[in-house]
Amino acid sequence: MAKIVPFRGLRFNPEKIDRMEDVVTPPYDIIDEKSQAALLAKNAYNMIQLDLTKHAGVTPAADRYEGAKKLFARWQEEEVLIRDGEPAIYLYHVKYHLPNGRGFTRKGLVSLVGLAEFDEGIVKPHEKTFRSVTDDRLKLIDTCQAQFSQIFSLYSDTGGEIMGELERACPSEPLYQVVDQDGCLHSLWGVTDRDVLAKVAAAFAGKALYIADGHHRYTTALQLRELMVKRQGGLAENSPYNHIMMYLCPMEDPGLSVLPTHRLVYYPGRTGADDLAGKMRDYFEIEEIGGGSRETLIEQVLGRMEEKRAEQTVFGMYEPQADRCFLLTLKPGVMTGAVGHELPAALQELDVVVLSELIVERLLGLSHERCDNEGLIAYYSDPDEALDNAVKVAAAGGERSPILFLMNHTPVAQVKKIADENLIMPHKSTYFYPKILTGLLINKIIAEEKVE
Repeated sequence: MAKIVPFRGLRFNPEKIDRMEDVVTPPYDIIDEKSQAALLAKNAYNMIQLDLTKHAGVTPAADRYEGAKKLFARWQEEEVLIRDGEPAIYLYHVKYHLPNGRGFTRKGLVSLVGLAEFDEGIVKPHEKTFRSVTDDRLKLIDTCQAQFSQIFSLYSDTGGEIMGELERACPSEPLYQVVDQDGCLHSLWGVTDRDVLAKVAAAFAGKALYIADGHHRYTTALQLRELMVKRQGGLAENSPYNHIMMYLCPMEDPGLSVLPTHRLVYYPGRTGADDLAGKMRDYFEIEEIGGGSRETLIEQVLGRMEEKRAEQTVFGMYEPQADRCFLLTLKPGVMTGAVGHELPAALQELDVVVLSELIVERLLGLSHERCDNEGLIAYYSDPDEALDNAVKVAAAGGERSPILFLMNHTPVAQVKKIADENLIMPHKSTYFYPKILTGLLINKIIAEEKVE
């Protein structure tokens, strides 16, 4: 089903750039204004100037896309960006450590992928996209005629056939090795052996792809294709507008990590630990975790959650005003009784759904619309950062009571199950780590070229 095609990547010229670390960036949607300023200060050729973030700065919105287009053209003229001479599929490995100190290497590849509408069942989403976000990306990719960042997708390959083929044909020296802001080592190689590329393409022919990160970028590519059909009256199957650049990782890869995204709820009004525990008692087994500093409490509850996660839905709940922490274990049959008539069984199994539908909406009485409109939930991948902010809000007083909910990660198998059943997960259900770097490879779109 999936169509995988090698391509001539556009990339930074090592002869012009001393430190690749100074020009690559994290994905645009996780860069805040402070990070943007720091990236701009690193190097005049930093990718932040092309793959524009949500923060336009002082530049009028009407000019930001044309400005990126002019810079993109100039960098190519100066040979700061150069295009590979022959098509390749690029091996992309990331060596990293998790907060617990364990080390991993995630192995993936970068290629072009034939676009397919979601209802075709070839490329499968698990998140909802928002038009306001895709409008911005569509203007950028259309104006610059380039895709600056990759979509992160998963595929199944239990025998490791695809990565094995590519690694056997991999050059000894990488094109780049880059250490990101978290200390993760990103390595990139180009594989050009035509026989190997043909075998890899054939191996993907019967597979579906599951978007892990980049739903908006994929939707943008579909919108660009639709736009070009209107402009040109149609598109050939091998048109570059029928393809998108993806990073593809086997879901069986032992280096694939999904981190939890913890929730800090700003309850509108005054509440306390006893009141919260009372609201939860009919639905959860509640155990208070005591002893030690607040950091120790969080560490203990996270450890207990990890022990239980394979068998039960479990959360940590920390109330900073009283400095009290609880382990919440969902009682059997609760979700079926509470939302069984509203939600499919696959969604009821998700921890993030239990939190959003049962705890936040029903027990705390906060609708999804109100949470969105009033900014009542903040999301954190780092539990220490979440704890710090919960404590600060509690110390400041005010009308809102902070409640920190600690989460386990969503397993990849559940992501696949949700996508296979054409369902949508709640916002911030997954955090695939490490993130793919923007700027290692660019997909330059030349309308007259054929992708094959």
